Amino acid sequence: MESTLPHATPAAWSVRSILSVFKLRIGVVITFTAMAGLAVTSGPSLSALQFVVLSLAVLISSACAGAFNQYYEYDIDPLMSRTKKRAFALGGFQRSPAWLWAIGVLLTVSVGAAWLALNAWAALFVFLGAFFYAIVYTVWLKRRTWLNIVIGGLAGSWAVLAGAAASNPEIGAVPMALAFVLFLWTPPHFWSLAVAYRDDYAAAGVPMLPVVVGDERAAKTIFASTLMLVAASYLPAVFGLGAIYLVGATVGGAYFIAKAWGLARNPCRKTAMSCFHASLLQLTLLLVAAIIDAQLR
Repeated sequence: MESTLPHATPAAWSVRSILSVFKLRIGVVITFTAMAGLAVTSGPSLSALQFVVLSLAVLISSACAGAFNQYYEYDIDPLMSRTKKRAFALGGFQRSPAWLWAIGVLLTVSVGAAWLALNAWAALFVFLGAFFYAIVYTVWLKRRTWLNIVIGGLAGSWAVLAGAAASNPEIGAVPMALAFVLFLWTPPHFWSLAVAYRDDYAAAGVPMLPVVVGDERAAKTIFASTLMLVAASYLPAVFGLGAIYLVGATVGGAYFIAKAWGLARNPCRKTAMSCFHASLLQLTLLLVAAIIDAQLR
């Protein structure tokens, strides 16, 4: 029987593999959080060049962290259905010092560009975002403790602060509150995915929360942490954002809570993935509303 897969040249597959190694979809989300941090900050407007540098610095640093994550986890990725087709797991890319050099050079360039075009604080936050995901989460915590994603989740918060510092190194209350919201968002978002793929993480020996405490307790923790997140999502409004932001926070938050409650009542793959997708919608509504609200005020 002929394969139903689309025909592609080796070069095309190579480009696709490279893009997947650098986790550019996640990088785009991280970059969007930086744009939100910039939008809600009171400070001078960036020039077009500065805006481009900020965007690329955050995107490239996130991509470097993603590539390092796959490079480092070549041994456990084949054990999980969600990651077994990654390039290093399949052996499509050979692990060599050249990869580490390339990642290091790209990260240095992105941080250096942020320093030169923006300021030292923005550059520091760009670096910390990559460092927390690549080293704190991937190397130090992921295989050791269920708190891995709690602490490692700071990667998204640093991006918000990078965007804010690009305009004003004296970080105000609104971007700080938004960074705190991102910090609280990551655990219920990722734990929902971990419930859906609990067997994978167990097989790989990764102590994600559902592996450690079981699906039922994990689902209840997800619901509680979602309530905490939604409550915290009103802080930016307390410190200055207005009605548009409140609508986005309320609609997205209510939807996320409803899906988290469904997961708590019936922990299974279907409700877990539904909760996971709800977390993405909640974050999108929150950030879009924050940007629009800030621009119209």
